[in-house]
Amino acid sequence: MLVEDLWNNFLSKIKNEINSASFNAWFNDLKLIKVDNDSLTIQVPMEIHKKILGDNYYSLMEDILFNLSGINYEIKFILENENIELKEEKSSFENTKIDDLWENNLNPDLNFDNFIVGDTNRFAKVAGMAVAEQPGKIHNPLFIYGKSGLGKTHLMHAIGNFITEHTNKKVLYTTSDMFMNDYIGIALMDKGKNTIDYANNFKNKYRNVDVLIIDDIQYLVGADKTQEEFFYTFQALHQANKQIIISSDKSPDDLKKIEERLRSRFMWGLPVNIDPPDFDLRKRILKQKLKGQSIENKIDEEVIEFIANSCQNDVRFLEGTLNRLKAYTAMIVPDRIDLEFANEALRDYLNVNIYSDNSIANIQKAVATFYNITIDDLKGKKRSNKIAYPRQIGMYLSNVLTDETLQRIGQEFGGRDHSTVIYACDKIADDIKVNKKLEGEINEIKSKF
Repeated sequence: MLVEDLWNNFLSKIKNEINSASFNAWFNDLKLIKVDNDSLTIQVPMEIHKKILGDNYYSLMEDILFNLSGINYEIKFILENENIELKEEKSSFENTKIDDLWENNLNPDLNFDNFIVGDTNRFAKVAGMAVAEQPGKIHNPLFIYGKSGLGKTHLMHAIGNFITEHTNKKVLYTTSDMFMNDYIGIALMDKGKNTIDYANNFKNKYRNVDVLIIDDIQYLVGADKTQEEFFYTFQALHQANKQIIISSDKSPDDLKKIEERLRSRFMWGLPVNIDPPDFDLRKRILKQKLKGQSIENKIDEEVIEFIANSCQNDVRFLEGTLNRLKAYTAMIVPDRIDLEFANEALRDYLNVNIYSDNSIANIQKAVATFYNITIDDLKGKKRSNKIAYPRQIGMYLSNVLTDETLQRIGQEFGGRDHSTVIYACDKIADDIKVNKKLEGEINEIKSKF
């Protein structure tokens, strides 16, 4: 295959695998520079492309290139002007850090590396990394919204920490409560010089920054004067091309009691949603939080699946459940933490037991066991009939035995589109009518619930 054909076919395949926004953001401006034996060099427009492509799309790119060429290419990313001068400039720049007296309120433990990514938060992380790479120049403001406990605050701290580590920009993380309390302090003071000084200090704190990160903006509801002051702060920063990052438990459109002029400005940049984590992401979060813990090598995989399936909407609840299990383990000190032990430890803490309901995770386990494959196979990209057909059976059973939406079923089976789920359900339903062996297998799997 000619190199030009390989590259064009590669881009076409990628475009079919991901959504158009992601393709336009991360693949549209790539250029194939060189193909040398089993090495392939791609030019990217910005440094962040290296990070995003390497972290989130490398395996997909590898698979597509292998399917097209039969070669396991090592993929290298370079910038157009990558050279010694740039490296020297970066080294010199890193030595011009801001003074240590500034309190940015950032938690240094919250970064992009330990922000576990999945289908429900991938776009938010990509947008956050783009802002971190070019603060004030892209997605301003960045408005992150979603229910409590889904990682909004973690992502905001990660953006702030990245900026402070790689630039000399002045970053401030605050909450709407802190902003409100600082502003109320002006009103509580007696008129006079002290009031003027306090007001000036307030403005210096919030307007003399390069990046303002404000959490839980929804709590400004009802505080008309504070909203007005935030409006002026927003205007001052935005006009100076300073980056603003905001979080809320609601989308800008749903913040009905926030001033209209503020809500409209929240839409100037990019609103991004973080949805509740899917089953696969919950598992990976649990495994990340188990690293280095005393119970890491004691806990069975099915216990991790049990907890992941029981805590479906809140990362904080995942953490609380894990802490409860650790505390119980410290008292009893078992050799292994199996499902029976976990059920006992969490009996009064969880309302869900994965082996007493027809959850998607339970169906996946039953299908994988019956057909002697793995759950990862069911969620993965392999298309051999040995795996693809059981995957379709799993989707069919999930549709028949649960109340989950087609979109949710698709998410749990590796982020597949709802149309793929519809096709699988229709195919298996038709096959059952003419294939008695298949009908028996499905009835046997159903009997386990």
